[in-house]
Amino acid sequence: MTLGNNEKNMLRAMRTKQNHVWLLDELLEATQWKDQVHVAGSGMALSEEGLVEIIEKNDENISLGNEGKKALKNGLLEFRLWSWICQQSESNRTMKGLFDAGFERYEVGPGVGLLKSIGVSIEKGTFVFENKEDIESKISERTSFINQLLDKKMNLNDLDKEMFTHFKGRKNLINIEENVIREWKLTQLGIDLDDSYLEEVELVGEITPEFLQNEGWENAQYKEFDINADTPIPMGGRPHPMQSLIERIRSVFLEMGFSEIEGDYVQSAGWNMDALYIPQSHPARTMQDTFYLEEPEKIDVSEDMLDLWASVHENGHDTGSLGWGAKFDKEESKKGLLRTHTTVNTVKHISENPKEPCRVFGIGRVFRQETIDRTHLPEFHQIEGIIHEPNASLPMLISTLKTFYTKMGYPDVRVRPAYFPYTEPSVEVEVYWRGKWLELGGAGIFRPEVTEPLGSEWPVCAWGMGLERLAMLVLGLDDIRELYQPDLERLSRMPIL
Repeated sequence: MTLGNNEKNMLRAMRTKQNHVWLLDELLEATQWKDQVHVAGSGMALSEEGLVEIIEKNDENISLGNEGKKALKNGLLEFRLWSWICQQSESNRTMKGLFDAGFERYEVGPGVGLLKSIGVSIEKGTFVFENKEDIESKISERTSFINQLLDKKMNLNDLDKEMFTHFKGRKNLINIEENVIREWKLTQLGIDLDDSYLEEVELVGEITPEFLQNEGWENAQYKEFDINADTPIPMGGRPHPMQSLIERIRSVFLEMGFSEIEGDYVQSAGWNMDALYIPQSHPARTMQDTFYLEEPEKIDVSEDMLDLWASVHENGHDTGSLGWGAKFDKEESKKGLLRTHTTVNTVKHISENPKEPCRVFGIGRVFRQETIDRTHLPEFHQIEGIIHEPNASLPMLISTLKTFYTKMGYPDVRVRPAYFPYTEPSVEVEVYWRGKWLELGGAGIFRPEVTEPLGSEWPVCAWGMGLERLAMLVLGLDDIRELYQPDLERLSRMPIL
């Protein structure tokens, strides 16, 4: 058994309380170390020798998110809606009344869903309910839950599990901080170890010409090393796996005859949303899902486009559609934001070349207010493409996508019906991987409400897919965050694409 001086120091400290379970701060104080790295490293070495047992506990601390802090000040959304309902006569408890009362579009959709979950329903456009006391009790429980988190973090074990599950599903109301707590305890072997093993000695770890010129080298003690161990192979420079994948995708599309287009990160809500016939009341347009900007707060959009979008959204213009039937807000269209998809590049390309056939693609960053977890990031990449020509069709779209995925190494491709506001028909694309079908993106034919205001009367095959999700598949990852960890060793082990 060979122990380093740090291991001996830690073991001596722990043997002063042989049956004690040691915490990190206690070990730092007992060993007089300042860096917890020494405890972690020495503890691991002692564990491998069977002298110490490492006890790991997962701990979750809960605190208020940005929306939770607002709720503390202004009240939960369901509380504010319920308070308004209780102040109205039965005839005034309508959706229109909500808007007239000053509730924002982005609040009404989620808010109605929350009201339904506590016993309020809508009949013929009017809010109705039966058990007022039960509704108020549920709102009170939710309010009490977030009040517990006022200016402090709480352990998950101290909170109501049902309430935690509810708020975990609501964006930015609570933050969850996961920690691993380690404790150290002597084993019987560590207790019985002879004191002679714990005497510190000076070990020489590096032999230099200067050291050999001194007389003391003959009697020195040296750190052991394995002369048969494999020599570390120095890793040379290489592109980041994500950049390699982007280049591979780019080469596939160029080989298929497509041209690449690019666009700006900062866009107006009009080009990002309205041009794609996304209703102005759609949940994706809320501040909880989209990064709106303070600078620039507004972006100039031509009055002609605003008039066209307004006509399409309100009554369908001359596209044969009935539109969404709601009043179109031109000021909403001018709001500056970080693009939520790269489709904005393709619709702009069509508007600039409405009479020119094209097959184009783009690979770029997009931004959405996502909670970071193993499959979501607030900043990610999207692969976008269109076929804009007189004979574009759904079979052409499907065969193009199958060709792309086959060239990427995934020949088993299928599509299934889906819904998107700006395509009809719409499909979701799946590939067969590790015994199951994985959804990688959406596709379809742009609706006339999208293409005709842009000046085109041709069909447009369009698709979009998340690059990180494809990267997880290609690189065999289970957690999307591994792509962006500054861990050179892990990155070097990823496949060369």
